[in-house]
Amino acid sequence: MGKSTLVRQWQTTAREQASVVTAFLDDDVHDAIEAMEAVSARLGQQGHPLKKFDKQLALYRQRRHQAESATPAPAPVPGEPGAAEPGQGVASPSSVLAAQVGLVGLGMLPGVGAFTGAVDPQQVAMGADRVRSMLTMRLRSHEDVQLVMHPVAGLTPVFLDDLAEVSERCERVVLFFDVYERTGPVLDAWLHGVVFGEEYGSLPVNVQLVLSGQLRLDPQVWGNRLGYVTEVHLDVFSEEEARTLLATHGVTDGPSVELVLRLSGRLPLLVDMLARSESSDSGTGDGIADPSETAVERFLRWEPDTARREAALVCALPLQLDEDVYRAAVPDEAAAGYAWLRGLAFVGAQAGRCRYHDVVRAAMLRLQRTRSPARWQRAHTRLADVFEQWRLEAEADLGPDSDECWGDGAWREHRLNETYHRLCANPRAALPDALFQTVHATGVDVATQRRWSQVFVQAGNDTETPALTSWGNRLEAAGEQEGAGDAVPTMLLSAPELDSRGRALAYAVRASRRRASGAYEDALADYTAALALAPGDARALTGRAVAYRLMNRYEEALADCTSAIEAAPRSDRALATRGEVYRLLGRHEEALEDFARALDIDPQDAWGHAHRGQTYEAAGRYEEAAACFTRAIEILPDYAWALGCRGYTYQCMGRHADAIVDFTRSLEIDPEETWTIGMRGAAYRSDARYEEALADFTHALEIEPHREWARVGRGLTFKLAERYDEALADYTRAIEVDRESDGQVAHALRGEVYRELGRYEEALTDFDRAVALDPEDAWSIASRAQAHLALGRPEEALAGCSRALEIGPRSDWMVYGRAQALLLLGRHDEALADCVTVLAIDPDDGWNVSLYAVALRLTGDEQAAGEQLRRAAELFGAAAARPGRRGALACESQFIAHCAADDWEAASAALDALLGLEPSASVIREALEDLSFLREILPAVAEGVAPFEQRLRETRRQGCS
Repeated sequence: MGKSTLVRQWQTTAREQASVVTAFLDDDVHDAIEAMEAVSARLGQQGHPLKKFDKQLALYRQRRHQAESATPAPAPVPGEPGAAEPGQGVASPSSVLAAQVGLVGLGMLPGVGAFTGAVDPQQVAMGADRVRSMLTMRLRSHEDVQLVMHPVAGLTPVFLDDLAEVSERCERVVLFFDVYERTGPVLDAWLHGVVFGEEYGSLPVNVQLVLSGQLRLDPQVWGNRLGYVTEVHLDVFSEEEARTLLATHGVTDGPSVELVLRLSGRLPLLVDMLARSESSDSGTGDGIADPSETAVERFLRWEPDTARREAALVCALPLQLDEDVYRAAVPDEAAAGYAWLRGLAFVGAQAGRCRYHDVVRAAMLRLQRTRSPARWQRAHTRLADVFEQWRLEAEADLGPDSDECWGDGAWREHRLNETYHRLCANPRAALPDALFQTVHATGVDVATQRRWSQVFVQAGNDTETPALTSWGNRLEAAGEQEGAGDAVPTMLLSAPELDSRGRALAYAVRASRRRASGAYEDALADYTAALALAPGDARALTGRAVAYRLMNRYEEALADCTSAIEAAPRSDRALATRGEVYRLLGRHEEALEDFARALDIDPQDAWGHAHRGQTYEAAGRYEEAAACFTRAIEILPDYAWALGCRGYTYQCMGRHADAIVDFTRSLEIDPEETWTIGMRGAAYRSDARYEEALADFTHALEIEPHREWARVGRGLTFKLAERYDEALADYTRAIEVDRESDGQVAHALRGEVYRELGRYEEALTDFDRAVALDPEDAWSIASRAQAHLALGRPEEALAGCSRALEIGPRSDWMVYGRAQALLLLGRHDEALADCVTVLAIDPDDGWNVSLYAVALRLTGDEQAAGEQLRRAAELFGAAAARPGRRGALACESQFIAHCAADDWEAASAALDALLGLEPSASVIREALEDLSFLREILPAVAEGVAPFEQRLRETRRQGCS
């Protein structure tokens, strides 16, 4: 009875067997992702949900949203490998990544490659690298980046795994793809890969695919595998077959048989329908002249109710029907007849909706259009108005931002149907706005653009308007070629029907694609062209601002953002973009003001709260940052990124236990998020829980072996745990692998290990290399100064510490190092001034107090020096209770403080306590160096410390733990 009828019958036959499950898809799916989602939904309705796939699909959408949101990923803990440099850009706002993901991720449409043709291929590759880099900053996990950039490749293996589990529980799984002449162009390559390829995994042998379409399979895709395909050809009936079917319905009268054969063209579905109506007709059919009118009359002849007949006719007008659309379309007296309509032979049900068979619908449309063009126009206008009203009601909930509306599937469906009916009512008058809406659709995704193209084809066929059909075919062809992201808006720019507003939007959409490819100058030209056509357009201004930001042209970005906000004061995107630029410029108060205004527009925007929280964190306002992240988590309890951000904020506040709780909860939601794993490792390390920290860093490396920041973080943990050989091995490996920065951080940290081991020349080599790679790295410069100090080179040490302090930010340990150098050079007054500065930063730090006391003694204030040394000894005594190396170093420092105070009895007791802890070799070495420093600046203590030095050297010779 026709291909759709046949596959429906096959589905019914299959589902009569308890051990067989099926899924039926038609042209409602427009790409591979939608197809997999539809299969999962159909199987789930039969008690066989694809749970892992559904979870992975939800993760993809969450990560895509996260990537496209205006919230950048959190930065590493200060001092951690991978920390951003001042002013370094982070992930871009949503309009950038939405375009980039749509461009570089065109693999989500099988058969469509990366963006080529319009720009240089090398530039495209650079753009893809930028996208990957930006997504990495935003998402942190390599797997998440791959999932967002290549969703089909990331989702299909999980889909097949779940399908395999279903097939193990069932005798057979049958997947029906109807109307394949429409969906084949976007599903062919993917389905071929699923059935015969190795990229996604293998399809279970008891899973069958049935493809039902008007055309044979494309030999360019399936040619080498057509031998595995069983083809069932449905030709029109032969005359003998048609007569046999008519006879089964009791139609044997010669004129009636000839009439049916003539009207149906022996098409099986029409033969059957006309046979049914003819069998109930006592007449002979004399006088029938118009085939379409007669066919419709025959379809409805058995229905005597005039209102129902009119309802059946008018319900052919919508593309699809549900009860709401039915009630909006039919006269009031037929409003209760939806159930009756669904029972008609030519009406098929699918996923809660129904649609007419194409052949029947075409005949009914042709009849209504030719019988009364005015009534045809009124009916379509009425339906367009209904869909417009529904669209406006949806907009009331979505807000004024057109991008928010276009991101909502229900809103898009209303707009699509409204566009179709306006095209049918008045093709010429509706074409400009329809093209304008198509520009919007092109900016959403490939599937949405394809739906809009098909509306032109459908409206063109239904109204017999070649101009519409031509536009639809051209749009479909442009959408399926390589470089679709650029080709479609370029083609639309050539349309004379597109007004200046539409051309401005087309330029802006193309600009976003070119910006995504890294062609920033071309993007700026397009944005400027858009603004020439639509001065003050907020979308174009904001887009150009993002391009300027990516080019580090912050002042121009600020100017465009400000203009966009003046044009659209309630544009949260423009506000967030300007806030982002302010944040990058370190203008945190202005950034916070903009984020606050954006949140006034949408108080439930969890991402906005998190974004503001990150700005507070960057400003060092940790309490407020934590409150913002908490609000984001209240809105979205499973917001793993916000949990990670709050954990990082707690880490900055020294609340390591709270940080660990948040990181752990975040990992319960997203166990493979390597950034969070690494941050928890850093929190464990800050809490001296080295084994747990090492386990986390190692786990992060197992997930993503290329993550050198995790290797460097593990190296730092090994160093603190005094496992120096393993630390050196990790740093060396990081230097070998880190091609981009040549391992600048790893060089600096390896130099610190060498310094701690007393291997000062090797330390200087590494520090020299780190400073050469980054001459503004104050930490490396100051650490190199400490190595010079240990080698007895106070002049070099003084120069290094002074240079580090010039670069900033000022750090107490850098001032401490300069004070040490000044003391060795005999510049006691200057050293005392530095000691006062250090003590003002942290008055309860024992080392700061000790050095201040020594400076006081050298400047002649013996009484004050003695008081400060006693206070330092007390502070160190309290810290000596800590476990491990920290306690040993505190005990060592207490011993040195007693020596500086000439309190030899207390010093001897402190040394006994230190040696009783079985200190490591590095602690023994540090004690000897501190005594050497003390002897040099206070020669009077030389005789008193001599026996202590001898005892420490003896302990080192005998070996220590």
